[in-house]
Amino acid sequence: MPSGSLKKRVAFSVINCICFDQRVQKIAETVSTLDCDILIVGRTLGECCKKKLVPFPVKRFRMLFRRGFFFYQFFSIRLFFYLLFCKCDLLVANDLDTLLPNFFVSKIRGIPLVFDSHEYFTGLPEIRDKPFIKRIWTTIERLILPRLKYVMTVTDSISAAFEEKYGIKAAVVRNCSRKSGLIQGFPKNELGISKDRFLLIFQGGGINMDKGGEELIEAVKMTEGVSLIIAGSGEVMPTLKRKVSELYLEDRIKFFPKMPWKDLMRYTKSADAGLSLEKDTNLNYRYSLPNKLFDYISAGIPVISGNLPEIKKVVEATGCGIIIPEITPEEISRAIVKLRDNPDLLNKFRQSSVIASESLNWENESKKVHDFYKQIIINTSDRNIA
Repeated sequence: MPSGSLKKRVAFSVINCICFDQRVQKIAETVSTLDCDILIVGRTLGECCKKKLVPFPVKRFRMLFRRGFFFYQFFSIRLFFYLLFCKCDLLVANDLDTLLPNFFVSKIRGIPLVFDSHEYFTGLPEIRDKPFIKRIWTTIERLILPRLKYVMTVTDSISAAFEEKYGIKAAVVRNCSRKSGLIQGFPKNELGISKDRFLLIFQGGGINMDKGGEELIEAVKMTEGVSLIIAGSGEVMPTLKRKVSELYLEDRIKFFPKMPWKDLMRYTKSADAGLSLEKDTNLNYRYSLPNKLFDYISAGIPVISGNLPEIKKVVEATGCGIIIPEITPEEISRAIVKLRDNPDLLNKFRQSSVIASESLNWENESKKVHDFYKQIIINTSDRNIA
């Protein structure tokens, strides 16, 4: 920005809990280095919102509804009117569920808009069997995306799908993790786990249907000498907890709630291997490149993952783990045993993860964000604060 000019104010809209949305926080941090003021607009979700876990000003809406059609409708109306009168120079819609109000405000006020697609929203399994809801989101996507100038997403597959369907070329910024060399893992005994146990971790902010949690628990049941940490939240967590109780696995499987990334990485670094078990049941998972994959690489631990193209591409290119042909308890158990009983192979994968983390980290990936937003700010440098 020109010396002496007023700072640009960038408003990020996000519908999920901003306290644990690492992508939004990391991108906002990078944009702030361009001499921009950051505002994050979201909703109030739980006690975490009182703990000031977000290092930027946050406007949170209290919602009458927690989910469903009325929730999205109510949130979109509130977001629209807030952004309509908010002082900002650049709007950022994170995912399709915040795009419509941002698009209308962008057109009304003449403010540039960035759409950051964290996932292939119209391919979500949660709307797969809801044709009316899926039609609404597909219509929003079809009507708005061809009219956007600035689009970013998380994988080459999603970018290619947008280009094929709408003729737009989205910039790809992967959800790489920050470098974590200074973070130390817990000794296993501090986690209530015997030091001779082979410890697995299964983490995520959205542990939902078709992510392999049920099959993983069954695999632990049939595999001797193995313990498991499940860290995070999601719609199937109550089901997983019931399953652990029904199989009498409470002494071998420990649950931990969502937590800040640095805390989560202490648990991740305690593990001998990490699992990413999304099933090939929908386009969103098929096109995905989960945060946890990069967390495992950052932690320097091997990966056991399903045979999805984006994940497979990273695991095979780095040599950091095992790809299983299908998500079944038997295949998961077979991969676990292969690592547990082969120390040389385990160490080889660990070394590959460490080497991969030297390039696959946010410090490198954020350069793409810097260049992307810098060009937008240069293009709008003649605007005054709205």
